[in-house]
Amino acid sequence: MRLKKLFPYLLFLLLAPLYSPAQAEPSAFTSGSYQQILTSNANQPFMLVIWSINCSSCLKDMELLSNIHKSRPELNMIMLAADELSVTDQVQQILEKNHLSDIENWIYADENTQKLQFEIDPKWYGELPRTYFFDNTHQRTGVSGILSKQEYDEMFTKILKPE
Repeated sequence: MRLKKLFPYLLFLLLAPLYSPAQAEPSAFTSGSYQQILTSNANQPFMLVIWSINCSSCLKDMELLSNIHKSRPELNMIMLAADELSVTDQVQQILEKNHLSDIENWIYADENTQKLQFEIDPKWYGELPRTYFFDNTHQRTGVSGILSKQEYDEMFTKILKPE
């Protein structure tokens, strides 16, 4: 009789590790969102990674970004998917698969993508992947294309330098 009463609790203890709570969907990136990111990260270094589900180089880079996220918890990494809101589920699946859904994530939510790109960087023409490294004064360096682990480490040394 006693086991019968404990069964629901035992079942919960056995199944709880299998439960994975849904991660928050990426925030809608619209005009003004870039400034919002800068404001919310005032006085701290961070990295903004712009990628797309249609960019094979971006997808190849996800494993390295995941490893960086795990090995450098002191670095604030923000992901921005340059995709339409209609593919949010696909974006979320890729982020979850690569263990990047627990960080700050955004997705384009304005049909005028050129305007969004211009707000981020007037000298950027939309090539992907595009990564921006910001130091604590928000001096930034933008890099297009895939980076090696060594190149990431060099950039982190620059933006994480002590004052």
